[in-house]
Amino acid sequence: MKKTNFKYNTLIFSAILLLSFGCKKTLDVNTDPNNPLVENATPEVLFPSAVLSTTSVVGGQLTILGGIWSQYFTQAQSSNQYKNIDSYNLTKNDVSVTVPYTEMFSGALMDYDLTLKKARERSDWKYNLMATVMKAYSFQVLVDLYDKVPYSEAFQGSANLQPKFDNGDAIYTALLAEIDAALAKDFLGGTALTTAQKNTDFIFNGNMDLWKQFANTLKLKMYLRMINVNPAAAQAGITKLFQENAVFLSSDAGIKTWSGTPNNSNPFFEYNIRRLNTSTNLRASVTFVSWLTQNNDPRIVNYFGTDPIIPMHQGDFAATSAQQPTYGDATVFAQSAKDPVWFISKAESYLMQAEALERYAAGAGAKDAYDKGVQAAFDQAGQTLSGDLAAKYAYPSAGTLENKIEAIITQKWASFAGTHDIEAFFEQQRTGYPKFSPVYSTNAAYIPGQLVLTPNSVTAGLFPRRLVLPASTTDRNINAPAVVPITTKVWWGK
Repeated sequence: MKKTNFKYNTLIFSAILLLSFGCKKTLDVNTDPNNPLVENATPEVLFPSAVLSTTSVVGGQLTILGGIWSQYFTQAQSSNQYKNIDSYNLTKNDVSVTVPYTEMFSGALMDYDLTLKKARERSDWKYNLMATVMKAYSFQVLVDLYDKVPYSEAFQGSANLQPKFDNGDAIYTALLAEIDAALAKDFLGGTALTTAQKNTDFIFNGNMDLWKQFANTLKLKMYLRMINVNPAAAQAGITKLFQENAVFLSSDAGIKTWSGTPNNSNPFFEYNIRRLNTSTNLRASVTFVSWLTQNNDPRIVNYFGTDPIIPMHQGDFAATSAQQPTYGDATVFAQSAKDPVWFISKAESYLMQAEALERYAAGAGAKDAYDKGVQAAFDQAGQTLSGDLAAKYAYPSAGTLENKIEAIITQKWASFAGTHDIEAFFEQQRTGYPKFSPVYSTNAAYIPGQLVLTPNSVTAGLFPRRLVLPASTTDRNINAPAVVPITTKVWWGK
């Protein structure tokens, strides 16, 4: 694959944004009035550009990476596009490593940082909350991928070209404090957002109550990430949310409206299909298909279309036609140019609440939250949760805590495919669910839905746990940490 930086955020919604100057840093004495200095940009200009940059990463490259590593789909036998991902052979120069890092920092986070400065200068606590939440979300994704990234010394420009890398747990702590500070401001009062300002908010159209819910739900997610390494902080943070009667999302947070036209489409579709001029790179994985089939789950139609669905064993792209004669007809993962990109879905919000209630509220309300989460996942797919299936997916109220956590995370995994796949990878690393299979999926003892080690892996029998830092930073920043293998867990990993 040609290694290029995928600057998708400068392409989508271009007619609305007219934002190309939002990322231009110039020292020219004479300034073109059609390309003003970024220092003169406003939150109304910077914020939507930053959001679309985050969307391009989470909904594009990380959907592909997360979908393959969560084993929803696998590399086609007849092409080469994603072999490095499916074989865990990602190096510091690979596009799957460089794009998430560089686009988040040079695109999204720089614009969020400047949005916050501009918003605070004019005491605009609405944009302050919006940008704080999206900055925290974007940093959280980076930390969950790379573990250590610049934070405390980031965005200082020429004043510090060698920012230090902060530990992931320190970044989490700082981000949570930033969210709390933004929530403490009077973002519900003051001058109401104008129609034009609301139109710059592609997520909630200026509804600040929903932004508050997003902030609370993001905090809940981050505290749950801590349970393996800092259980006291996780419990204290979540308990405080409950004690303060925090309201969590009961709707989806993300970008749900795309025109479907070139450069104005779902980034997964734009990257994987339109730009590659093919729709057949990603094929159905036995891992996911076997689980859906075993449960007679109707969402299989949403993910793979109608029968017959012919899956490939995960990562088995090197098999010959003689060895696997069905692979040439393997089912393609279903995609649409108008598919949404979720940061946190309604289903995910309820399922996170179920886990938190089970862990820290003696299970009070956990079943109800779980039921709402599963129903929301089916509603999202436009499918009916039938009686038999509802029984199969019923909350294991009489089971152990681990039985309940497994049920919750499995239902998350089943709902993430195609819309925020990377989250399934993160949750598996945190909880261990879906479980890893001791045998490959060709073995008669294989249990449907368990993750398998791909036959072409280069990691000596180990699964990936993170991304390595890209060459663009390790080769230029003397403070970059030593290379850590892709199989080493991040700070909060199980």
